[in-house]
Amino acid sequence: VTGLPGVARITFVFETLCSVGCELYFMVGVNSRTNTPVETWTGSTGKQSYTYVVEKNATMSFTWAFQRTPYHEGRRFTSDVAKLYSVNVTNVQGGVASFCRRCAPQPAGSCAPCPPGSAVDPGLGTCQPCPPGTYLRGHPSDGTPTCHPCGPGTHSNQLRSLCYNNCSLALVLPGETLHFEFPALGLGAGVGTGPSFTPKGLRYSHRFRLSPCGHQGRKMASCADNVTAGRGGPTRVVTSYVCQAILVPPDVTGAHAAVSSQPVSLGDRLGTQETPREVWGPPGSPAIMGGRFLVVLCFGDATVTVSPPWGVILAVLPSLGCYRHLSPPFLSLPSKCPEGTCDGCTFHFLWVTAEGCPRCSSSHHRPIVSACIGGVQKTTYVWREPRLCHGGDALPPQLIQACRSVDFWLKVGISTGTCVAVLLATLAAYFWKKTQKLEYKYSKLVMDAAARESEATSPDSCAIMEGEDVEDELHFATEMSLFGKLKALTDKVRRGGGCGAT
Repeated sequence: VTGLPGVARITFVFETLCSVGCELYFMVGVNSRTNTPVETWTGSTGKQSYTYVVEKNATMSFTWAFQRTPYHEGRRFTSDVAKLYSVNVTNVQGGVASFCRRCAPQPAGSCAPCPPGSAVDPGLGTCQPCPPGTYLRGHPSDGTPTCHPCGPGTHSNQLRSLCYNNCSLALVLPGETLHFEFPALGLGAGVGTGPSFTPKGLRYSHRFRLSPCGHQGRKMASCADNVTAGRGGPTRVVTSYVCQAILVPPDVTGAHAAVSSQPVSLGDRLGTQETPREVWGPPGSPAIMGGRFLVVLCFGDATVTVSPPWGVILAVLPSLGCYRHLSPPFLSLPSKCPEGTCDGCTFHFLWVTAEGCPRCSSSHHRPIVSACIGGVQKTTYVWREPRLCHGGDALPPQLIQACRSVDFWLKVGISTGTCVAVLLATLAAYFWKKTQKLEYKYSKLVMDAAARESEATSPDSCAIMEGEDVEDELHFATEMSLFGKLKALTDKVRRGGGCGAT
């Protein structure tokens, strides 16, 4: 089927019932070669399904082996059993149909399968393309494939057959969005464990290959089985996002080069790319280790339907200097689990690189504004310390703009103050002179009025009579305003009075 990995699949449903440590082995042989164990189950397991994908067209043999107890503990636990309920093999040469695939009815009455990237809508009964960000999940042998959303940080390919990551991640935080890019991780990386020894003292090690992102979702990590290559036999290669093989050094085998055997895929689908969960830090919080972000990529095996869902957890940790390439990127294994796994199910890898820092943006620098010197002010941008970004946007160029110094504004203030003082002095002189003119006119008017009165009549007596108070009258006169004096004078003229009675 277009868009499905491999050329065939074998699916079986099984169950083991054990009193102690029994083991069930599933082994695969290619072209009548020695069977190689690809999966092992220990102890009692519930009823579950397992699927193995055949990567190439060849003569395959599948073998199940069950061991009740370890050989050194005797045969006391005879009630331990393993049950195989069903075995389904697809695309067998000369075989019959392994399953029925649902199709969409056509106007002409025929029934055709949906094109790649489409699924049958149960309500409409027609093929509907899966929207972006979703992929087709499910095999026709298990039921009708349906569209399912991709995990965080992943995208669907054009055929909607898988979700992949383009070696980037956008992390949304309160007030900002951080962008990560891992182009070097798309080129692939490898790491090996320390030496281990068999019961006979033969030295070997595990070798891991990773190519977790990019390449439009194509699996680029490969692990080979070249045990028979020296004798003219074929080399079996397993391709995946993450794979593992056993490496035997040449001094042990006597060969010219190291021998790689028992390759196995650890992760052939990217489930999610996100900030770490409780595996790496407190739930719900982005893991920040001394101001450094930790990004996690989770991978799973599409052939495994049991928990835990993710078989590989790859953590991307920034190096100590985000902007300085102090050392090339390197891949490491947990110190507590030197073989990469502590439980045999989940493998942990740590990739230390400067690309683990977010891309630089405007939130990672700040402006420094200089003083105004000679009418010029400079704005220089510098990185915030400590610098927690890599690549991305460069620092903005220095900004130079015209300005007014403090001396200029001081001169403006002095000039303005002087002008205001001169204006106030001018106004004061103007009003003082105007007041003097009014007083002169008033005095002249009083004198003229007195002269006319003197010419009109001559007083009999200008002496002060008994009971008169000159001081009070004069004091009253001096207290009168200018307009009051004019009014009093006018009234006096009308009455025809003088210094004495006529």
